[in-house]
Amino acid sequence: MSPTLSSSPRLPTLRLTDAVSPSVDAYVIPMERSGDGEWRCPVPDALAVVGIDQATLSSVIARHGWSGDGGDVLVHVDGSRLVVLFCPGASPTDLRRAAAAVVRRLTKVETACAALPPSVGAEGVAAFVEGLLLGGYRFRLSSTPNGATLRAVEVVARTAQRIRTAFQRAVRIAEGVVLARDLATMPSSTKSPAWLAAQARLIARRCGLGVRVRTERELAEEGFGGILGVGAGSAHPPRLIELTYRPPDPLPGQVVLIGKGVTFDSGGLSLKTASGMVAMKTDMAGGGAVIATMSLLRDLDVRVAVTGLVPGAENMPSGSALRPGDVITHFDGTTVEVLNTDAEGRLILADAIGYARRVLQPDVIVDLATLTGAMSRGLGRRHAGLFATDERLAAVLLDAAERAGEYLWRMPFVEEYRDALDSPIADLANVAVAGKDYGAGGIIAALFLREFARDVPFAHLDIAGPARADADEHEIVKGATGYGVRLLARWLAEPDPLRGLRRRGRRAATAVPA
Repeated sequence: MSPTLSSSPRLPTLRLTDAVSPSVDAYVIPMERSGDGEWRCPVPDALAVVGIDQATLSSVIARHGWSGDGGDVLVHVDGSRLVVLFCPGASPTDLRRAAAAVVRRLTKVETACAALPPSVGAEGVAAFVEGLLLGGYRFRLSSTPNGATLRAVEVVARTAQRIRTAFQRAVRIAEGVVLARDLATMPSSTKSPAWLAAQARLIARRCGLGVRVRTERELAEEGFGGILGVGAGSAHPPRLIELTYRPPDPLPGQVVLIGKGVTFDSGGLSLKTASGMVAMKTDMAGGGAVIATMSLLRDLDVRVAVTGLVPGAENMPSGSALRPGDVITHFDGTTVEVLNTDAEGRLILADAIGYARRVLQPDVIVDLATLTGAMSRGLGRRHAGLFATDERLAAVLLDAAERAGEYLWRMPFVEEYRDALDSPIADLANVAVAGKDYGAGGIIAALFLREFARDVPFAHLDIAGPARADADEHEIVKGATGYGVRLLARWLAEPDPLRGLRRRGRRAATAVPA
């Protein structure tokens, strides 16, 4: 029997309601510490339906010495009733983390009811929903389906229109994150550039997007030398995925999102170690995040045109592979001396950025890429590095990241390091030339990409750290994290995401034929 794709558990169905259900397998009850230091439930109706009193809960908390800190939860079994206590905290981050901790304790039940304090507003409800849907994610390839898992959760909160809207958007954004995780986690034995392009076509059809996929023949005809060079050593030829979103009544301007789509990175002839290849099926995490973000735009009522570009290639060693010392010509005519074939992500991104600048002519370009180990060593696994040529663009991305719980740290374009990219035989080198290694691999890579954006406001997100996780932590799970989807969705769902960013004389972008 051939394997079937499943996650354990798949996303449960969530329903927003203003009443506690009397017929579920588990109850999730908030507890808040009052001024006198006592724990109290701010939702008396929940206690009444469950049939448990405040004194009993206080006794349970005291017996276990529960502090409620850091998203910790307390599970209490009272007869046939499963009661999970959590502390909602004071911020959306607290609620997101608490919900993730809750859902990991609900693996043996099928239905649950989770009550939120009446004081929780739209942002808090959205964060709780994201934690519930993302904290229990698991990816699994199996020849048999999994057993019973959490199927449905009723979320009890105020049901004002603003909260209903936030609830629905949070569900869709979480679905987008799961899609990005699924794409990045799929083994590369299946996930060739052609497979990734086929998934993008299916997603485009379902989500009202235009789509064009360039084959290796078209890439050659149009001069995408970087994508072709990286994919030259593989039996699976490269692709360039172009997804287009055009709202019915768009505001002026266009955003271009670009995601690195290396479906497996062996390093090419500059071969990685065996241990260094283990996580390389996720080297297209940036591309997966872009595809997933594009899938959300119609449902989020995004008001500006957005184009998503995912250059896809498999970086493999063979007799036809790109060699150190080769010179390639990119889409915009720039020549690059390839000194290290394991610095391949910037080569495919350079083609996409040059194409966006010359052909699409957007107001801003934003790329996401698992680009450099230097960035994860410098910032760790929680923050991505943000390089931006425009202060307003940097500000809106930092704000969206903070609200999304996907953190960015502003990094500099150090002009004194630019000469590291001066090749003696081409316009650029793809890594620092001999004698000019400043020990700043992430900055050198960003400077390389900036050469192709030129005068277009440009942001580069090096997501090598947060795109992958070594262990479960809050709503993040071990493996591919889907980083970037929540950040981009919050930015693009603003009433006018290009406010202050439009280039003069820009009109609304027109539709591109599918």
